[in-house]
Amino acid sequence: MTFSKVQHLFLLRGLPGAGKSTIANLLSESGKYPLFSIDDFFTDKATGVYQFQFEQNHLAYKQCEGNVEQAMKSDSAKIFVHNTFTIDWEIEAYFKLAGKYAYQVHVLTVENYHNNKNVHVIPQEQIQKMAEKYKVKLF
Repeated sequence: MTFSKVQHLFLLRGLPGAGKSTIANLLSESGKYPLFSIDDFFTDKATGVYQFQFEQNHLAYKQCEGNVEQAMKSDSAKIFVHNTFTIDWEIEAYFKLAGKYAYQVHVLTVENYHNNKNVHVIPQEQIQKMAEKYKVKLF
């Protein structure tokens, strides 16, 4: 009897400052497994400086999706994506990729019970708008 290996895609979602990146890094065993975010697009690899540019946001989403697909093609056992995923369309592409490459999807919602501040200095008004659009699928 042969068993097919199960591969996993973990999607960590939550508002800015909730701790998605920290948890993704821990779960990926400090990078043993690939982890991706749209923030990667806006972070200078040499300096670590983050500079968001709204007009390039669509490119950041495409890059993140492309990185995840590449990791799937490379047969990674586990892949972690840590984005806000506050709107359904932001997460749909990852479900399609998981279906295409036979990955089991796990969606983890990270909440800010520790009252952390977001590292990207997103104004509270913007976070409130994001929270109003945020939907949790319980069943």
